Amino acid sequence: MQSIDLHAHTTASDGSLTPTELIALAAEIGLRAVAVTDHDTVDGLAEALEAARSLSLECVPGIELSIAYHPGKLHLLGYFIDHSHPGLCERLRVLKENRARRNERMIAKMQALGLPITLEEVAAEAGSETLGRPHMALALAKKGIVASVQEAFDRYLADGALAHVPKEKIALEEGIALIREAGGLAFVAHPHTLKLADDALPAELLRLREMGVDGMECYYSQYDPARILQFLQMAREAGLLASGGSDFHGAAKPHVRLGCVDGDRPAPLALLAAMKERRAERYGLPVSGSSAQTVRPSHASLSCASAPPSC
Repeated sequence: MQSIDLHAHTTASDGSLTPTELIALAAEIGLRAVAVTDHDTVDGLAEALEAARSLSLECVPGIELSIAYHPGKLHLLGYFIDHSHPGLCERLRVLKENRARRNERMIAKMQALGLPITLEEVAAEAGSETLGRPHMALALAKKGIVASVQEAFDRYLADGALAHVPKEKIALEEGIALIREAGGLAFVAHPHTLKLADDALPAELLRLREMGVDGMECYYSQYDPARILQFLQMAREAGLLASGGSDFHGAAKPHVRLGCVDGDRPAPLALLAAMKERRAERYGLPVSGSSAQTVRPSHASLSCASAPPSC
C-alpha cells in the first residue's frame, strides 16, 4: 500500500499552509503518514503533532537542515527527532537570528536596485514570523515586479542573483550529530542537488554512510521512474535506507502536490517501517513522537492534492 509523504513544509519555514492545514490536507487525500520537515526549524512540530492526533494520522516529526557542501547543495532530513531537545533548539535559535539578518540584507539589496518592496510586504506573504526567499518571490510577483515566482528567483533571489545573500549553513558533521542527539535518523534529501556525476555519487554515499547518514531520498516528486530505480539501487549498494517525499511547499511551488512522490502516487509505506526498525535498533526504544501507533484505514481511492484555493 503506497500512502506516505516524508517531505513537506509549513508556514514555520517557507510553506504556505499552517501545520494544522498541512495535516488536514494529508488526511483529506488519504495519506497514512506525513513528515513535517521545515527548513532549519522545529517551530511547527508541536502544532502538527497535535493536529495529527485528532485525525488519527501519523505525523513524523522532522527537519530539513541546510548543510555546507561543495560542489552542490546538501540538505539533511532528520526524521523522528525530539523537537524539544535543548541542544537542537539552541542551535536552531542561532540560525533563526542569522536568517533574520540575511532577510534584511536581501531586502536592502532589492531596494538599492530600485525595487519597491519592504520587509512588511514580505511578512504579509509569509503569514508567520518565519520569512524566506519564497515569500520575497511571492511579494515581488504580487506587486507585478516579476511575472512569476520563478522569474523572481532567476533575476533576484537565486544563488548568485542580484539580491542574493548567502545563507549560513552548518557543517555536515554537526548536522548529523544534532539529528542523532535528538534521537533521529539522518537522510540525504533530493540527492541530485549534490551536483555529483552518477559515477561519483556511489563513493560519496559510502562516505556519508560512514559519517553517520542513515539513508537517502530515493523517491522524489521531480524524479522519473528510471531515476528512482537508479537511486534505490545506489542506496542498497551503499547500505542506506530509502525515503520518499514530495517536497511540498504549497503556493511557492504550485507544481508540487502533497502526496505525489512517485509520479502521481505517494511513497510506499514499507519505507517508513524500515526507518522505524532502524531507529528502534539504534536507540533501543520504540518510535516516539508520531501521533498514532496505529494508522487509519486508507481511502478507497487515494489522490494527490495541491494547496487549497485560499492559498
